[in-house]
Amino acid sequence: MSPGKTRSVLTLLFIALSFLSLPMAYAADSAVKWKDQAGDYRVGPEDVLDISVWKNADLSKVVIVRPDGKISMPLIGDLDAAGLTASQIKDEIVAKLKKYEETAVVSVIVQSVNSYRIFVVGEVKTPGPYLLKTKTSVLQAIALAGGFTQFASKNKIMLIRPRGNGTDDRIKLSFDDLVYGGDRQENLILKAGDTIFVP
Repeated sequence: MSPGKTRSVLTLLFIALSFLSLPMAYAADSAVKWKDQAGDYRVGPEDVLDISVWKNADLSKVVIVRPDGKISMPLIGDLDAAGLTASQIKDEIVAKLKKYEETAVVSVIVQSVNSYRIFVVGEVKTPGPYLLKTKTSVLQAIALAGGFTQFASKNKIMLIRPRGNGTDDRIKLSFDDLVYGGDRQENLILKAGDTIFVP
């Protein structure tokens, strides 16, 4: 087999194996226990939180993070949640409850992740938005989108990442470098709001 054919076969095999591994990543809707590049998972809009205050059923509840990034709690009122870890949200609730209870014992569990949405557009077989349940790399997202079309410029991939201030970071990626390690290019873990563009 020629070197060119060998490379094509290896590329197809890699995409197939990545795609087959994805169902395991999306199976669980329960608490997510992975870490992304920024550390612990950070809550976003539409995520479901299970908040429990020990010996206080009235304050214990399951809440959905609103589009404005806030949650509502009895006594406390509105509380910022988006962008925080479950541990940080717990600390905020404990601090707010000190007015009423000096030693409140609180737990916050991310019951369902609904904010980890990315987009794959351009020359892939199934472009569109994808709701992820666990950390996912650029290559896995391309596999999830069915792989490249025959017209794809696979070595001119662009990762567009919102900064949160109305601007974007644009990261150029090469499929060959990601797979074969030509420049030791990092197979980035995607963040909520990322867009992968394949020209």
